[in-house]
Amino acid sequence: MTTASLRGGDRVLHVAWPDGTSAEFPFIWLRDNCPSGFHPQTRERQFDLTSIPFDISLTEAALENGEIILTWNGGDHVSRYDPDWLFDHRPGIGLADPARVEPVLWRSDFEPDNLPRAAAADLMTSDDALRDFLVASKKTGLSIVDGMDNDKDAGMEIARRIGFLRETNFGTTFEVMSKPNPNNLAYTSHALPLHTDLANQELPPGFQFLHCLANEAEGGGSTFCDGFAIASDLRADDPHTFELLSKTPVPFRFHDTDYDIRRHHTVIDLDPFGHLQELHFNAHLAGIFDLPADKMEPYYRAYRKIMEMTRSEKYVMTTRLAGGEMVIFDNRRVLHGRAAFDPNTGFRHLRGCYVDRGEFDSRIRVLSRTPR
Repeated sequence: MTTASLRGGDRVLHVAWPDGTSAEFPFIWLRDNCPSGFHPQTRERQFDLTSIPFDISLTEAALENGEIILTWNGGDHVSRYDPDWLFDHRPGIGLADPARVEPVLWRSDFEPDNLPRAAAADLMTSDDALRDFLVASKKTGLSIVDGMDNDKDAGMEIARRIGFLRETNFGTTFEVMSKPNPNNLAYTSHALPLHTDLANQELPPGFQFLHCLANEAEGGGSTFCDGFAIASDLRADDPHTFELLSKTPVPFRFHDTDYDIRRHHTVIDLDPFGHLQELHFNAHLAGIFDLPADKMEPYYRAYRKIMEMTRSEKYVMTTRLAGGEMVIFDNRRVLHGRAAFDPNTGFRHLRGCYVDRGEFDSRIRVLSRTPR
């Protein structure tokens, strides 16, 4: 059975569960997370931490009807905790997150046929199929949906089933085709080296959805590489280059008649725990580097190194999207590009949109909830 005992000298409650797991909960943490301090509907915290003394103490801990009952010093407040809730929130462990998916790194020997793939109809009608596909997509950062309707809005319907669409200066959706007077190289027939989109934004978009409506022109093959694999190899093989790229912010900029959007980012971005979090790499949107003169050559050497890696046969995957397919990829992990195409040989049209990582992860968590 679950046991709970006070360790007043250490100012913690010791809890042990039947499976042998035990944990210690500081008094201040317990009072801050008393269930009575949360709104019953919104589950937002209403408790004011400054309303109690920091050195608050407990006078009694008891088990009653499966709950842990704590009486605080002075007897004016009693807290009741579900032992299972305490187990899920053990200090130093953190709440389990179904959206925390360990990335599976890949390189050019990973065949496009092995990418996660799902039928559009299944994703639109089955929550289980959608959840499994989203988790698989997070592992590789790149996946394919087939059986798409010949409808320009079909890709947006699947994206909206996951979350709301991210609007940018290019709109909520964008048409990837050769256009007159383009304001972006994507709207030409030229080759696009591998890149991440909109590195000039304060927060670049998360997952990109590109629905292939037609791909009849000669050329125009799609290229991808796993930026996490490149960064991981750099960290292992060339720590100095990795450090420069992960600690030195450089400018990115998009500007046309209506917009001038700028942001400094590191090319490799780590989370607070030192794990790979995202990449910002777009040579076309790179601003004029503004480093001190004595830092310029060392940084350029590192920048050229990662640029060369994005063009290496070791990392690049090439495939050709067909009409009725949609590619989904993590824009802050997977770099994408395309070969040049000849618009005189046929029509090529992809329609795209973005759903941010937070929405993507939220959908995984909601679909992973066990029925009550």
